[in-house]
Amino acid sequence: MMPSQDRDIDIRRQGCAGRITLHRPQALNALTHDMVLEIEAALLKWRNDNDIALIIIDAEGDRAFCAGGDIEKLYQTGKAGNFDYGRTFWTDEYRLNALIANYPKPYIAFMQGYVMGGGVGISCHGSHRIVCESTRIAMPECEIGLVPDVGGSHLLANAPGRLGEFLAMTGTRMKAADTIQCGFADSFIPQENWEELKSRLCDTGEIGAVADLAIDPGPSELAQLGNEVDPIFASGSALQCLQTLEMETETWAAAAVKSIR
Repeated sequence: MMPSQDRDIDIRRQGCAGRITLHRPQALNALTHDMVLEIEAALLKWRNDNDIALIIIDAEGDRAFCAGGDIEKLYQTGKAGNFDYGRTFWTDEYRLNALIANYPKPYIAFMQGYVMGGGVGISCHGSHRIVCESTRIAMPECEIGLVPDVGGSHLLANAPGRLGEFLAMTGTRMKAADTIQCGFADSFIPQENWEELKSRLCDTGEIGAVADLAIDPGPSELAQLGNEVDPIFASGSALQCLQTLEMETETWAAAAVKSIR
């Protein structure tokens, strides 16, 4: 069952699974406040439901799983001097992210296309995070000087070496292999196999189906940069990192300088 065209999200049971499907492809599945509350309510309802073995969250469209929170109303209310809406939105959103991170049942996220900001919050804190050929994960709020939110700073802090600092300062977009290298995802499964996997999960409730279909994503570009990134981003303050980068001649360093500047 898919949602009607006037619904932003479809929440239902399917076999052994609780299903959550974002349905705003025309808006890159941007997350509204109402969507946050609906996801939270469903997870709380399913948490102690013995008939629900696992949770599947996915999204309609090829361009994005979720490109972030829908900030239009945040912008309009804030511009008018009303900050209550923003405070409420973020309070509820962060509470949802914490619920996902501590959820007692397998929480499987299928992340195609852009996964950014709030999209990271509802997927990358889950127990089983699946990426494909088109996946691009990033925290673009870093590029406007905002501290990585939706628990992004926690994810970045656990990235290997100094890649977390690099990503936090530059907002660099990660490809599929990079997301696994940096701890934002777990498994690479070609998108053509996703429907088969979802059917198996719904039919059996057995999480082992994920490992059965996962394959090697290939080399991570960020992993290959690690030896160069680590000494620069361990050099001290942000300004010191920037000054050291400016002395580098590699293309990646020039791109990093441009992003930070």
